[in-house]
Amino acid sequence: MSENSRKPSRRTVVIGTAAAGGLAVVPLGSSMAQAPRAATPACGDADEITPRQTEGPYFRPRAPARSDLVEPGMPGRVLSVAGTVMTRRCHPVPRALIEVWQADDAGRYDNAGFRLRGHLFADADGRYRFRTVVPGLYPGRTRHIHVKVQAPNGPLLTTQLYFPDEPRNRRDGLFDPALLLALSEAGDGLAGRFDFVLDIG
Repeated sequence: MSENSRKPSRRTVVIGTAAAGGLAVVPLGSSMAQAPRAATPACGDADEITPRQTEGPYFRPRAPARSDLVEPGMPGRVLSVAGTVMTRRCHPVPRALIEVWQADDAGRYDNAGFRLRGHLFADADGRYRFRTVVPGLYPGRTRHIHVKVQAPNGPLLTTQLYFPDEPRNRRDGLFDPALLLALSEAGDGLAGRFDFVLDIG
C-alpha cells in the first residue's frame, strides 16, 4: 500500500484535549518539567514502521543532553513536540534515545556549535517531549526536523519530521506524508505529535 493511500494512523492524529485523553499543549514560556506528558496512544497500526530517511550533511555528534532547544532571545515560533516510541507490537520503548537537529528560523544550521541540537531520553513508558522553534526554509528543502531514535542496544532509526500544508512539500523529493507532524495551536506557539514505531518486536 502506498504512503498516500494509508488510513489515518496514530502518527497523524491531531493532538487531543485532556477530555479525550490526548496531549495537553505547552503554553509559550512554560516549564518543560511541568508540562503534561502525552498519553500512550491507542495501538492499531504498529505494522507501520516509521520510514527511514537520509541523515543529510548537517548532523554533528555529541550534541548536549537537553529537551529544551529554545535559547533566550532566539527568534521563531515555539514548537513543542511530543509522542511515544513503540515497537511493532505496540510495546513502549523505555529510555529510547531521541536526537534532534534542525535549521533555525532563518533556515540556517549551526555547524560550529550546538544551537538547535540536542538529545533526550524517553521515559519508562516510551514517552518523549522536546521544545524547539519552527525551522525556516532553505533552497531545495521543505520545512523539516531531523531525528535519530534508538532503543537501548537496538538499531538506529534516522528520519525527518515534516509540517502539514507546506507548499514546498510537493516539490521536495525527500518528503514523505507518513512523517507528517500532527499540529495544533498552543497559545502563541504550536504543539506537535509524532509516535515513532521502531523495527523491533
